[in-house]
Amino acid sequence: MKTRKLPVLIAALTAGALLAACSGGTGAGESGGGSKTLTLASIDQGSVEDVVKAFEKANPGVKVRYTTSGADQYQQQIRTQLSSGTAPDVMSVWPGNGNPGATVVLAKPGYLRDLSDQPWAAKMPDAIKTVAQYEGRTYDAIFGQNGIGAVYNQQAMAKAGLTPPDTWTGLLAFCKAAKAKGTPAFALGNQDNWVTQLVLYALVATTVYGEDRDFDRHMQSGRATFAKSRWSTALDKYLTMEKTGCFQKDPLGTNYEASQALAATGRTLGIIQGNWVIALLKGKNPQGTFTLRALPATDDPSRTLVPAAAGAGYGVNAKAKNEELALKFVNFVMSPQGMNLFVKKQGGLPSLPDTGYTVDPSLAELSEFITSNRTVPFMDQLWPNAKVQQTMLAGLQEIFSGQSTPDKLLDEMDTDYKAGS
Repeated sequence: MKTRKLPVLIAALTAGALLAACSGGTGAGESGGGSKTLTLASIDQGSVEDVVKAFEKANPGVKVRYTTSGADQYQQQIRTQLSSGTAPDVMSVWPGNGNPGATVVLAKPGYLRDLSDQPWAAKMPDAIKTVAQYEGRTYDAIFGQNGIGAVYNQQAMAKAGLTPPDTWTGLLAFCKAAKAKGTPAFALGNQDNWVTQLVLYALVATTVYGEDRDFDRHMQSGRATFAKSRWSTALDKYLTMEKTGCFQKDPLGTNYEASQALAATGRTLGIIQGNWVIALLKGKNPQGTFTLRALPATDDPSRTLVPAAAGAGYGVNAKAKNEELALKFVNFVMSPQGMNLFVKKQGGLPSLPDTGYTVDPSLAELSEFITSNRTVPFMDQLWPNAKVQQTMLAGLQEIFSGQSTPDKLLDEMDTDYKAGS
């Protein structure tokens, strides 16, 4: 994990070291939460830095002490910090109920401040508002919409003489051709367990929801299960991709950052990820051009759907030491200036209309899928508890290491799902 008190960069190796770094150093006399100091924990590596700078510029004298980390580490630490009273004023919060850092999971025990009274709350589209709320109250300042698909390195694709496939048969042929040229099609960083879900989600969107757009409602009523649905088809396709050579050697030995390096430098032709990875790829290769395309799962392109939904936003600690400045920050994030800065840096789309944002060419296809209603929510956002996703992530790693099977994983997910909230 990294913690930064601008302009000094400090390495913190433990949660305790992180807390000490956030509250120590120059200005510690302000108690880390004085009128001019805001503490922030973010998973938006590569983009929150510019937002912080813009916020400080717009508020002379204000200093933001912030940390950034990957999703896995963040989720492990944030609940501990909230329960012990050591959490920052503002923190990343995921939509819905799917992981330990999600809106419902954190709002239910009272860890988050109600943001319903903020000026942007009533303006959020219904599809985003519903996953930013708990019991009808808004707790998550969601600034962007994200999608999952195949992000291609255009220069690497041109060098290989290949084009993005739009059918399942074409995808497998693409993987074989890429492998034959010595450049695997996609980088896969399954050492970080949250990455394991992304290829599966991209395939589930079409295989499951292409057949039944009401699948989530049927799951909630008990009329459908993971094990007896086309989730098994999607999982089989995921493993078929692995066996076909769509990924580099040893995905389990490759972490998220290393997978970015492979795709950014052309050692793979791309990476299956969320659009947020585009900014990170450009950071590693400023001269590169990266484009997100839908990942096909059938041989009928007209049936392809894309996972696209509200991305992680920001919540305010219910016991924030500097509530006034915390609210000012989330309102800045939700302003046209803050929102557009965030989504431009991440390669995303704003959550609110009328921000004046011009869609980056790299996201033209994603934007088309969203406007034509050919998207489905990220699957975990509508699950009844965070355990389902955690079981899935661990199980996918076990499948890739030969320690589990698809049938066993889907049965375990069903067990956790039926346990309810």
